[in-house]
Amino acid sequence: MRYNILFGGEAGQGPNVLTNVLGEALVKLGYFVYYSRDYQSLIRGGHNFNVLTFSDEEVNSNDSKMDIIVSIDSKTSEIHKDELKKDGILLDGNYQNMNFAGQLFKVLGLSFEALENELKSLGKRFEENMKEANDGYNNVEVCLDIVKSKNNKGLFVDGNEGVSEGAIDSGLDMYYAYPMTPATSVLTQLAQKEKDNDYFTCELENEISVINATIGSAMTGAIAMCGTSGGGFDLMTEALSLAGISEVPVVIFLSQRPGPGTGVATYTAQGDLNMARHSGHGEFNRVLLAPGDPAQAFELTNQAIFFSQKFGVPSIVISDKHLGESLYTIDSWPEVEKVEKKRGMKRYNSYEKDDEGSATEDSEEIEDNVLERREMGLRIERESFNFSKYEIFGNKKSKNVIVSWGSTKGAIVDSIKDLDVKFIQIKYLEPFPYELANEFGENLILVENSATGQLADLIAEKTGIIIEEEKKVLRFDGRPFLCDELKKELEGKLI
Repeated sequence: MRYNILFGGEAGQGPNVLTNVLGEALVKLGYFVYYSRDYQSLIRGGHNFNVLTFSDEEVNSNDSKMDIIVSIDSKTSEIHKDELKKDGILLDGNYQNMNFAGQLFKVLGLSFEALENELKSLGKRFEENMKEANDGYNNVEVCLDIVKSKNNKGLFVDGNEGVSEGAIDSGLDMYYAYPMTPATSVLTQLAQKEKDNDYFTCELENEISVINATIGSAMTGAIAMCGTSGGGFDLMTEALSLAGISEVPVVIFLSQRPGPGTGVATYTAQGDLNMARHSGHGEFNRVLLAPGDPAQAFELTNQAIFFSQKFGVPSIVISDKHLGESLYTIDSWPEVEKVEKKRGMKRYNSYEKDDEGSATEDSEEIEDNVLERREMGLRIERESFNFSKYEIFGNKKSKNVIVSWGSTKGAIVDSIKDLDVKFIQIKYLEPFPYELANEFGENLILVENSATGQLADLIAEKTGIIIEEEKKVLRFDGRPFLCDELKKELEGKLI
């Protein structure tokens, strides 16, 4: 069973609250729930919508056709009418969002008590919300009786929460940021928990200040991290080179959105891979890790901090809007790798240095420093073999091999359940897992939220294996892949 519900309305009308209320109730009943958000860069008005998919099996993506559409405003039913299945249900009318909550719980066969519990957890306007919900619940005659209590229980979290929790459990001391969608919620989530977990969050005036403050804190021995999106990361690149040559253990959370420029500020993309790999001048070491779900976001944030502290290098966790702001059902947070702080005060500067940390122009010392950084890169690569650098899903013996990274994981895993396909999700982009070349089959297919397929270029650079243009499934309209649409695309490329 797989069920899709779309919630639409203007910014300010509460589609997010309505979606969360249902999602939380379903998770507590033991269902797997996933929902994504589509919203414009507006505080009021416009058209926002969420799609919630739930199932009695693991679910990590949405479909293109809806079983129910909840139209909080008149625009929603008009814009999305072609997405409703022939036997689907449209809930519309001039009601408040909690009236729709009552209608929806009744249609799905959820008890009113379950809705009451969720309204209590909201902690505000309880009496008013209860009245609206009760009216909606009692005025609906259709009851599909779809929902039954299940045994499995899970956490209902988004990708950015995975980053936040992974940082906290790794011993975070300082987090700096300038608000920039879609990285901002990591700042707000961490700020809400700092008093209980003994770290400090700080919002500064721009991203140049943010990265330099992060480096300064790391120089004093703090586990320091910062977050931004593509345009902010652009401003950080000079200081990234400073961290590289001075061996400062900083961690950067890079959450992608469509570019260049401001692009489409509240939508998703995977176009910053090359920037994350190559930004900064000169040659220096870095670690680049790409999670595909909230549990991996937790795990790889922890590993990014581990590598930065152990080797004194900048580490980057690269995500995107779709992963960061979509909610998934996971079993629990993973175990953390214990992080040992890189302690010891010393002199720092942006020059090549001698044994005392002073600037040098001596050719032998410069050569020794460069060779030392090269050796450090080899040590990082050897250390990476202690971790899971990629994951394999589907038929591990298949000749059809899909390769991808990041948030595309969810739609791919859901779409290949009855296909003869092996899917390789790459989590370590730097250091790259060269051994992957042995996993590629006769028919190599790329899936990526970009126009150029940057992962294909990375694979070609590292392994010499070329992915043909006709074997690339690319989406670059700011929207994520949908399970049913992606499945059709993939079926046309299998052998």
